[in-house]
Amino acid sequence: MRILVVTDAWWPQVNGVVHSLTAIAEAAGRLGAAIDFVTPEGFKTLPLPTYPDIRIALASRAEVARRIEVSLPDHVHIATEGPLGYLARDHCRRKGHKFTTSYHTRFPEYVSARLPIPLSVTYGLMRRFHNAGIGTMVSTDSVAADLTARGFKRLMRWSRGVDSDRFRPRDYSVLDLPRPIFLYVGRLAVEKNVEAFLELDLPGSKVVVGDGPAMRPLRAAFPMAHFLGLKVGEDLAEIVAGIRPVFSAAEGGELDVTVPATGGRDGVGGRGQDLGDGRIEGSAGLREAR
Repeated sequence: MRILVVTDAWWPQVNGVVHSLTAIAEAAGRLGAAIDFVTPEGFKTLPLPTYPDIRIALASRAEVARRIEVSLPDHVHIATEGPLGYLARDHCRRKGHKFTTSYHTRFPEYVSARLPIPLSVTYGLMRRFHNAGIGTMVSTDSVAADLTARGFKRLMRWSRGVDSDRFRPRDYSVLDLPRPIFLYVGRLAVEKNVEAFLELDLPGSKVVVGDGPAMRPLRAAFPMAHFLGLKVGEDLAEIVAGIRPVFSAAEGGELDVTVPATGGRDGVGGRGQDLGDGRIEGSAGLREAR
């Protein structure tokens, strides 16, 4: 089987979408599938307003159509709702190609945090985009429930995995800080609500791994936190191995907090967030994941 994935998010961006798609491509061969990509590579790009580290492809309808048809895919998957995603969606609809989509990011909340655009407007655009396909892949039950309530159809669970060869318990720690150590890993941007973590009254130390446009104001507002910048691969794995709770922040103001596959360590979370098979309930304080 040959699968074509269309994505506006691609290297050198470092984010969950890029890592997920890269890992899938590496594993596909073992499942008897081959994956091709249509990415911003080969197109002129412009920086995304308010977030210059992300670049948007200036693609033509004809070139996107050509790349899709040259691939001769058995199936098309549209991973993002950017310019490439919209052009691929339109081409597939014109040609009668079936396609799936995936909902990675709370884009309406991302826009609302930066511009005075009601969530109803952007969710309406997202709903129209995704409902045109034969299925939309989502990572958790909580995301599926939220999108169902907003009128999204044919949702499919696509849970995330962890590289357990790399992210594993280790008998040493690279962080020489007062314990317990609480770690946030992710993009530093307004929609991530990193302040929800940094404002918590916690003992020990808070460590922040990641980069983004909110780095400078967060450093200034929370001088007691330890900002380590962008870390990937083995560098990140060594940091995570020595930590108990690991925080990331869901877009839209929710705290989405977990520790995946690091040897049975604790996870904590904000209200109503999925932590693997467990679920955190309650709006006050933090509780251990079941």
